Amino acid sequence: MSDIIGSAVTALNEKISGEFDGTAKFQIEGEGAIMIDSDGARAADEDADVTLSADAETFQAILEGDLDPTAAFMSGKLSVDGDMGMAMKLGSILA
Repeated sequence: MSDIIGSAVTALNEKISGEFDGTAKFQIEGEGAIMIDSDGARAADEDADVTLSADAETFQAILEGDLDPTAAFMSGKLSVDGDMGMAMKLGSILA
């Protein structure tokens, strides 16, 4: 597991704290994937309701609160595949 994935899992678990009732996957280009569900975040690559893909820099900016997830999507820095409602719910937790 890369350092980026490891630190992202820790940061996501601090933000989510059991608030998410679906399944989501963050696909980070060149690094790997993170699964998020009601149990929290973990390094894994499984099927999910929604997959969000971005480069490591964009993902880090979202986690740190420097980039709004919706703005990242609208600017093409974040792509969403699957349940858009689930993506918006996750975005509101991360914002």
